Amino acid sequence: MATQPRLLLEEARRLASRLRPRLWGGFRGLRRRGRRRSRRSAARPRPALVRATAWAGALTVLALLMPLLLVETRPQQRAASPGSERTAPVAPDVAPPEAGAAEQVRVYLSGTRQVERVALEQYVRGVIAAEMPSDFELEALKAQAIAARTYIVRRLLAQDASGAPEGADVTDTVAHQAYVPLAELERRPQDAVAKLNRAVNETKDIVLTYKGEPIMAAFFSTSNGYTENAEDYWTNPVPYLKSVSSPWDQAISPRYTEQVEMEVSTVLAKLGLSANAVPALSRLLDSSNGTNHTPPEPSKHDSKLSAAAFSKDIRILSHTPGERVEQVRIGTHRFTGREIREKLDLRSSAFEWKMEGDKVLITTFGFGHGVGMSQYGAQGMAKEGASAEKIVTYYYKGVSLDKASKLLTLNLKN
Repeated sequence: MATQPRLLLEEARRLASRLRPRLWGGFRGLRRRGRRRSRRSAARPRPALVRATAWAGALTVLALLMPLLLVETRPQQRAASPGSERTAPVAPDVAPPEAGAAEQVRVYLSGTRQVERVALEQYVRGVIAAEMPSDFELEALKAQAIAARTYIVRRLLAQDASGAPEGADVTDTVAHQAYVPLAELERRPQDAVAKLNRAVNETKDIVLTYKGEPIMAAFFSTSNGYTENAEDYWTNPVPYLKSVSSPWDQAISPRYTEQVEMEVSTVLAKLGLSANAVPALSRLLDSSNGTNHTPPEPSKHDSKLSAAAFSKDIRILSHTPGERVEQVRIGTHRFTGREIREKLDLRSSAFEWKMEGDKVLITTFGFGHGVGMSQYGAQGMAKEGASAEKIVTYYYKGVSLDKASKLLTLNLKN
């Protein structure tokens, strides 16, 4: 449907085309009549006055029509979507997507509870800005861009909006991929944004596939020296998410190790265990109370007793090929390393623990679930001269590089 300005423009042009011959015809007629009258009475100055009046009228009409005739037709900007959703402007310095990959991503911004619509490549830039330090090597940033783009393309193709509010494809949290909104990105240093733009532009449209399908491009911060098999953390095996050596992290990551102290009572509470779940603790408490009744929960007042009993009944039973904890026994209960990590809010499932006075001292190695690409490992490889392609094909086994535009176009045809 034509817009109102365009209709006015077309009407003005039609009016001008109709008036133009009449105006010029009128001018010529006035000039002829003026000449005849001048021959009849040279003393009368009326023809000159008529001519001046006619020209003045014609110029007035043209002056009114000229702005309409010279109006340049401009494309109308699309208005922001109603409600809490807003349409983002095209970001400068990020190359436009391929014709077949003009997908938009709807990101739920948890801080403002709004949905931000952005082009696919803009979304990728926002993810790199949130997920990886901008002072990382360019090739590491490019590897992150490929992984981030693959993640969202896989999700869009599957029409998977799980974990996101209605009207959004993903959130801006680590539940999906962390993301920096456009407004916040505008406040960042120009050189940092320029580097992010370059990482996006130099990998534009590239995704990772396995047997023609975009992969689950998992990534994490820091390894303990190895990545983890998918089945050792998430139960189900994934052919391209296999454990590999990642020796770079220990030397360059500030998150490689962390020590946490916890009271025994805190450990038991977070694991959902009572004192009688640990036999040695239960016996000691019974002996201390002189009764066979169910012992009370440990507290700060009996922390030394709790620590002594606890140290006798905790055992790491096995490790995974990625050298993370696989199984733990605490008293009569067993836990996976992942369960311990999540319940105690540890950085990694690669950990050691020991008694330190009346507390449990836990040391973790690495940061994250350990599956897929290690970000500090990618940085270490980039520092040694590895390309983004070499980095991603090292951490994701047996994958191929493909185009997002092709996958998205094929999906539309199907």
